[in-house]
Amino acid sequence: MAKKPPAAGRGMATRLRTAEGRSTASQRWLTRQLNDPYVKAARERGLRSRAAFKLLEMDERLKLLKPGMRVVDLGAAPGGWTQVAVKAVGARGQVVAIDILPMDPVPGATVLQGDFQEQEAEERTIAAMGGKADLVLSDMAPNTTGHTSTDHLRIMALAEIALDFARRVLAPGGAFAAKVLQGGTEAEMLAVLKRDFTTVRHVKPPASRKDSAEMYVVATGFRG
Repeated sequence: MAKKPPAAGRGMATRLRTAEGRSTASQRWLTRQLNDPYVKAARERGLRSRAAFKLLEMDERLKLLKPGMRVVDLGAAPGGWTQVAVKAVGARGQVVAIDILPMDPVPGATVLQGDFQEQEAEERTIAAMGGKADLVLSDMAPNTTGHTSTDHLRIMALAEIALDFARRVLAPGGAFAAKVLQGGTEAEMLAVLKRDFTTVRHVKPPASRKDSAEMYVVATGFRG
């Protein structure tokens, strides 16, 4: 069971010692990080990102991860979701993390650097797993522009290419989970999900910040 971090206490907010040389946006981000219980809990548990709790909470609710599974983590850096997946699937499972950026090794996982849209990267991923995947994960998100419509289009484009990859590498009965934005999955992508999977849900785990529009689409029972 995912242990939830304690809520930040009233009147206990940590303030920056100095704001010199920092933009207003940078100051806000740093202050939020300093006072985020999930950030603190991630450090205490040796997790590379607070985002790890999003996967832990989704797994607690939907039972996505099981011992012995083959899992692919797309856009995996810095590796928080990979760490969660490795622990859940155990020694009998296989976890492949792939990112276009360099990423430090995660014990128990195969870390690949490359663009998963390229054929060679896809072949390397399947070879590392030793077969088709049981679960494809994507917590990918582009840098935000602050323009709601543009940001929605960009994050949905990433979700769509992750789904395209998942449909090629998933074994029958497999599952797919990807970050989208509130407002739901776009009609075309949702139609593909409903056609190719038996169950499709939208989930906003507690670790997703309340002021964030992010949520996740989770599809299970890949028809193959």
